[in-house]
Amino acid sequence: MPKFLEDKLKREYPNNPAAVYGTLNNLGYMRGNKETQAGKAAQAKHGRDMSHASVHPGRNLGAKYIHPKKSR
Repeated sequence: MPKFLEDKLKREYPNNPAAVYGTLNNLGYMRGNKETQAGKAAQAKHGRDMSHASVHPGRNLGAKYIHPKKSR
């Protein structure tokens, strides 16, 4: 199961594990207590996407918030 999504859902539904794991099951990231291929792919994609965010901290801010020479 995608750990990032599980943590996000646990923060959103703090005392309701049925909502957390039910959502992951409905999305197809889990089947029962087992992770599916879709869940593994979502976790891998999240890891790839977030690895670039640490290298370019202003990447998601847009060009108007970053100095022109640093907005490659």
